[in-house]
Amino acid sequence: MRKGEQTRREIVEKAAPLFNQKGFEGTSMSDLMAATRLQKGGIYRHFSGKEELATEAFDYAWGKAVSGRLDGVDKIENHVDCLKKVIANFVERRAGLVPGGCPLMNTAVESDDGNPALRERARKALRSWMTSLTGIIEEGIERKEIRSNVDAEKLAGRMIGSLEGALLISRLQKTEEPLSDARVCLEDYLEQNIRVQPGASRSRKH
Repeated sequence: MRKGEQTRREIVEKAAPLFNQKGFEGTSMSDLMAATRLQKGGIYRHFSGKEELATEAFDYAWGKAVSGRLDGVDKIENHVDCLKKVIANFVERRAGLVPGGCPLMNTAVESDDGNPALRERARKALRSWMTSLTGIIEEGIERKEIRSNVDAEKLAGRMIGSLEGALLISRLQKTEEPLSDARVCLEDYLEQNIRVQPGASRSRKH
């Protein structure tokens, strides 16, 4: 990696926690300069402006979040258990991945009425997460581990909505209980309604 590319990457890595914790508007140039130990000119030698740096910082933070949520999934054979591993990772490992919590939630909330570039990044991230979960579910259907009448996209959306919603409530109430409850409910739903059971009825849509 060239020196310029290495410096650019280091700036992104150091800026990512700031944007994720303080948001785009709340992160000042002085914050960025302190974190990167560079002057304004040194930062903008590698980026056209604060928005470009923020979007790349989001991509970096989201990449770390996704890798943590999918960690170990490829080592599990049954695809229902893969989904349960994703849920466990979301609940148990979120704190150590990216300071400030879920980059998708943080960016989606802040950019809803503000920054179109960051809002589009958040939409892209959501689509990528939906695609990952949908792929796991579809593979499970093909292998007859997940019921054939399950709507893969609907189930993926239900999982994401439940987890992100529980995370929001957990943060507001400053308690882990909403996340723990969501985990129990989702895992029970997967076992009772999604996993193929010998002799179980598959006539209902989920």
